[in-house]
Amino acid sequence: MVSAFCQRSSHNDTSYDIVVLGATPGGIMASIEAARMGKQVLLIERTNHIGGLPANGLGATDIATRGATAGLFAEFVNRIASYYTATYGSSSPQAKACSDGFHFEPSVAEHVFKTMIDEHSQNITVLMQRQFNFSYGDLLMDGNSIRQLRVINLKTGKEEYYQGRVFIDATYEGDLGAAAKVPYYVGREPRWMFNEPGAGRAYDYWKSDPTPDGTGDGDNAIQAYNYRLCLTDDTSRMIKIQKPDNYRREDYVSLIDDVWSGRNTTKAMRGVTDSMMQANRRHIEQGGQTTLPGDVWGIYKLVTLNLLPNHKYDANNQHAVFLSTDLPEENWPWPTSSWEWRDRFAQRLKEYTLGLFWFAQHDEALPANFRKEVSRWGLSSTEYADNGGFPRQVYVREGRRFDGMYFFTAKDALPVIEGARPPLHSSSITASHYALDSHAARKREQGKAHLDGFISYPTAVYTVPYGVIVPKQVTNLLLPVAVSGSHIGFSTLRMEPCWMALGQAAGAAAALALDEKVSVQHVNIDSLQSRLLSEKAMLYYFKDVKPDDPDFQKVEYLGLHGLIPEWEARLDDHITTEELAAWQAEAACKLKAIAGKTKRRDVIRQIVLK
Repeated sequence: MVSAFCQRSSHNDTSYDIVVLGATPGGIMASIEAARMGKQVLLIERTNHIGGLPANGLGATDIATRGATAGLFAEFVNRIASYYTATYGSSSPQAKACSDGFHFEPSVAEHVFKTMIDEHSQNITVLMQRQFNFSYGDLLMDGNSIRQLRVINLKTGKEEYYQGRVFIDATYEGDLGAAAKVPYYVGREPRWMFNEPGAGRAYDYWKSDPTPDGTGDGDNAIQAYNYRLCLTDDTSRMIKIQKPDNYRREDYVSLIDDVWSGRNTTKAMRGVTDSMMQANRRHIEQGGQTTLPGDVWGIYKLVTLNLLPNHKYDANNQHAVFLSTDLPEENWPWPTSSWEWRDRFAQRLKEYTLGLFWFAQHDEALPANFRKEVSRWGLSSTEYADNGGFPRQVYVREGRRFDGMYFFTAKDALPVIEGARPPLHSSSITASHYALDSHAARKREQGKAHLDGFISYPTAVYTVPYGVIVPKQVTNLLLPVAVSGSHIGFSTLRMEPCWMALGQAAGAAAALALDEKVSVQHVNIDSLQSRLLSEKAMLYYFKDVKPDDPDFQKVEYLGLHGLIPEWEARLDDHITTEELAAWQAEAACKLKAIAGKTKRRDVIRQIVLK
């Protein structure tokens, strides 16, 4: 099918091997990996800055097990750590605060991303301020393949056209995949559909077991967005928060009673009585701070804070309260709405966020000592200099979720039995680990323990199959960010370390598809995994084997084939009779080993992979 736009655009501007839409971390890593494999890559970004959320406030890396995800993500982390060591010294407060590279200032994240891209400037072309409007008319399709896309140059207002052989949608929203008519989902599945914890409507105390209050009904709701602020209490480098033009006091009045009473959303509230809240109110009236179990005070009633270098803090939504920087419900149209609508919401969210801090610092209905505590904080003056110290990008936690070759659900991240691993995916393109974690989908409702949809359930380190980034029909498109999965399944994949790893896998798969002259659906998995392992990606996590171990690749291979199901490879233990028989069946050579005497490492070193 060829659209009217496509017929007009025979004057194609430029052709590339691979076109990546979205300079998110996933898009950046896809571009770098493809460039390292010799491909010419075009990276298109709507804004004037690369880096997505890590360059816009998400400075405290969301990962449950450090080392579970490696490859280019680990390279990024190591470069962050090296930056702070080289700039300030190995024993400096900055080097300590960076937490081995997992905590960083937004500007440093952008700097490191730029450095990584610049090292491949011969292969990567970056175009900024290009807007893709994600209608079907913005793509030239040749059957089930994409040939060309159209963007608007926001600096000139003119249309531009770019051809590619393989396309990668690295947008948080999934705009390119939608334009290519890949089926997608928005909203929450009902609990009965996949029997997932927290699915559908759920009202759990924060970090507690599910309550009977949730109906589990599916709907069109998505989890809330916010801005990840970069705050400081260093007055020499602070921008005081000003009252926004469209200040709406009514948005925040529910905070008044919560502060005085100490009401919160933690499971400690189960034991709180009305008399305890009244006593808390009297204590605050006398100049004290809250004493109610689970409650927090001052700035912590508005946000959670994670220390970054140079006395800055990554400020996220406070999960243990009813009102914070998230703005549920109002973001529901975002995934499928125009950029005009998105820009309006982004401004509304900015004004809401600034208004929240203004309210907490100045509204006389709040306790004076509470206002004083919040007033110690402001925006960092050394971040986002071109935007008044405010992040440039909304934290889009969830957009479209595509229907791909594999549909990831909660069961893929949960142990098959207690203490064991989740189900093994032999086509794994990364290991990953984060909780089943979703922010609120609805605003406060009377009598509920928490906001609807705010959940967090532990998982174990899991494997992510190649199929989650592969559409079923479009032959030259990969989807490493708006991946295939349920709302709950997506809630653990949606972390930047995982997205970076999936982006790297997408870049490698795109290059291999070109080399092998096959569709993305038919990329050789062994070749893909071999490439990723050579780049020190972690496809199957062991607690005791790191990517720099000389036997790493063979150990990974055995793990992916189910031959080392334990959490530890125990390379210096002696091999058992059963293990020797299983490994011998997998090897392409005769193994010289004696059960009970030969170390597992020595056996692994003999293996020639099939």
